[in-house]
Amino acid sequence: MLSRLMSGSIRNLEREYNCTVRLLDDTEYTCTIQRDAKGQFLFDLLCHHLNLLEKDYFGIRYVDPDKQRHWLEFTKSITKQMKAQPPFTMCLRVKFYPPDPAALKEEITRYLVFLQIKRDLYHGRLLCKTSDAAMLAAYILQAEIGDYDPGKHPEGYSSKFQFFPKHSEKLERRIAEIHKTELIGQNPENSELNFLQKAQMLETYGVDPHPCKDVSGNPAFLAFTPFGFVVLQGNKRVHFLKWTEVTKLKFEGKTFHIYANQKEDRKIILTYFAPTPEACKHLWKCGVENQAFYKLEKSSQVRTVSSSNLFFKGSRFRYSGRVAKEVMEQSAKIKRDPPEIHRAGLVPSRSCPSITHGPRLTSVPRTRRRAVHISIMEGLESLRDSAHSTPVRSVSHGDSFMPRSRSTMPDGAEGPAVISDEAYSPSDSVLPTPVAEHSLEQALARQTNGAPRSIEEEKESDAGSPSSGGDLSELGAEGWEAGARSPGEAEQVNKFVLSVLRLLLVTVGLLFVLLLLLIVLTESNIDVAFLRDIRQTPEFQQFHSEYFCPLRRWFACKFSWLGGPISDK
Repeated sequence: MLSRLMSGSIRNLEREYNCTVRLLDDTEYTCTIQRDAKGQFLFDLLCHHLNLLEKDYFGIRYVDPDKQRHWLEFTKSITKQMKAQPPFTMCLRVKFYPPDPAALKEEITRYLVFLQIKRDLYHGRLLCKTSDAAMLAAYILQAEIGDYDPGKHPEGYSSKFQFFPKHSEKLERRIAEIHKTELIGQNPENSELNFLQKAQMLETYGVDPHPCKDVSGNPAFLAFTPFGFVVLQGNKRVHFLKWTEVTKLKFEGKTFHIYANQKEDRKIILTYFAPTPEACKHLWKCGVENQAFYKLEKSSQVRTVSSSNLFFKGSRFRYSGRVAKEVMEQSAKIKRDPPEIHRAGLVPSRSCPSITHGPRLTSVPRTRRRAVHISIMEGLESLRDSAHSTPVRSVSHGDSFMPRSRSTMPDGAEGPAVISDEAYSPSDSVLPTPVAEHSLEQALARQTNGAPRSIEEEKESDAGSPSSGGDLSELGAEGWEAGARSPGEAEQVNKFVLSVLRLLLVTVGLLFVLLLLLIVLTESNIDVAFLRDIRQTPEFQQFHSEYFCPLRRWFACKFSWLGGPISDK
């Protein structure tokens, strides 16, 4: 009896595994799950632990042994998705950013979204002007430490916090000034709400960048936002397609295609290349899910999509959750007392040091008060530690998927490039924050239709800056669209020819199979039940006597006529 109990307990242990999920405040939730448990079970456990009802905006992200990031699919077994061995480690992150954070029903949901966007700000995914950056950081200070108190907050207290990948002492002083004078009396809830409303207005709100290259080999970042599909190069948004304009997303190997219909029935095809086929498939899945969530009216309209051509299976995927409109309708029905929120406060954080009192990692020396040192490797490390969608790999400069630095240095100079505060460019540190106000305002003025700025405006924005061009080919809107479209058209012609050839091959194959079946029916003596039944039907007997026998005699005559001259020789 004892041995049976012990063997049974061992089998139960083998059917279970430990799973650790790192939450948005960097605390960890650990649980034991059955080996056949699906992703939905783990997600429901997390939401119950957090007392979260508006859970459709969130997801669980994990990294496989090849450093490729994935979103956990809730309809599939966890063990079948994870390539690593237990115990498993994952992260809870915002998967679908709410189009209007202020419209969220519960404070607990807004707080979790606030934590996510604060991470985005620190890891350089949320770009903004210097004035906006100062205001956002001041809101974080007010939410985490409350009103300014001279007894608790000595001179330079804002330097103890790390809000951005890079910032200067001038920006720190501006943050402290706003915190001291403009935000007095705001409680954490109001500060977080104001932070969300400010962040929502930025172009890169909700951006989860996927590094790629365009058809010319230039580095780019693709991203899906609540409002549509965007392409970023340097600090410029070179393309923006609303979800209503995007008609199809497709991938083949490392190649990712976006099909869209814009104004005046103008169809465009954008083509980009991911670092690996796995990264491209992840990009495609993210696009399919975002398009379904934000574009459709009902989840019943969701269809299974395929990356395949006509006769090849390819990858098939279906979004399994509710859509944004249904989520908002469901949230309006929530009726309960607001749950208690345990804010992180000043607990040390591994990935978001803005809530620590440790030394400022990237403080600017007083001897170089007007400069910020930017290093490509530091930017890579920043993204590697973030919740980025695709892995950042150490590659050679000739094959890098990160933007090239715009800074120029004298011949023979070594060390990191020096970028002045007035011309702080995100292309120099892999999407950092903030961006110079004058350059961003000009970019926004020109990019309402998703096109890059003109050559003249590029020169104006670069005037007085030590950086000199090089992050984008200086093309106008027509030249950029033609460059992105012409290779796609040629590729579509090739694909059409291949599809026609495949159709012909399949047709010939079917005809050959039918011919073999006909010969078996008419000429063989195979006595099988279903063949015998076919032979006894009046239709087959009529076909055999009126068509097949005359055709066979005609072929016999032709072959005998051809065989006569050959035998005479």
